Amino acid sequence: MSILSDKWIREAALNQGMIEPFVEAQRRDGCISYGLSSYGYDARVAPEFKIFTNIDSTTVDPKAFDPKNFVDRETDVCIIPPNSFALARTVEYFRIPRDVLVICLGKSTYARCGIIVNVTPLEPGWEGHVTLEFSNTTPLPAKIYANEGACQFLFLQGNEPCETSYADRAGKYMGQKGVTLPKL
Repeated sequence: MSILSDKWIREAALNQGMIEPFVEAQRRDGCISYGLSSYGYDARVAPEFKIFTNIDSTTVDPKAFDPKNFVDRETDVCIIPPNSFALARTVEYFRIPRDVLVICLGKSTYARCGIIVNVTPLEPGWEGHVTLEFSNTTPLPAKIYANEGACQFLFLQGNEPCETSYADRAGKYMGQKGVTLPKL
């Protein structure tokens, strides 16, 4: 398995619609950077957020998730309470080729502020907006800036196309749009 270059990512984005909208070069004009990098793509966070709340004193249950666990906000700056969590999504819509696996890492700018970005791997054949999980590990409120960089995706190409892709097995998060909550 090898990591794929900016040249490969650009070609797949422009010719196969792998990333839409696609930004061909790193943008840094007073914001947290996003766009194509040497061996990855820095995606932006959309202005839709779901912030954890305990107003209704519900329990977080991945098998029976209660949407009342979140407060919805559409905003350019999301404030995550201390030691709390929010869900968001990428601006970009991804279509992953059958012979590629995508790993996501948080941006160092957020990591150095105690904000962790978590995303599970994007499997071969998957497509959709990526749901982003932001954890504020600090004892202070933390800001997340919409339409700016949130995380970097690294594209790894397998030695051959997989036998069964995410699309083949009709994965439950296939084609997701918007911020998607847990499903069983």
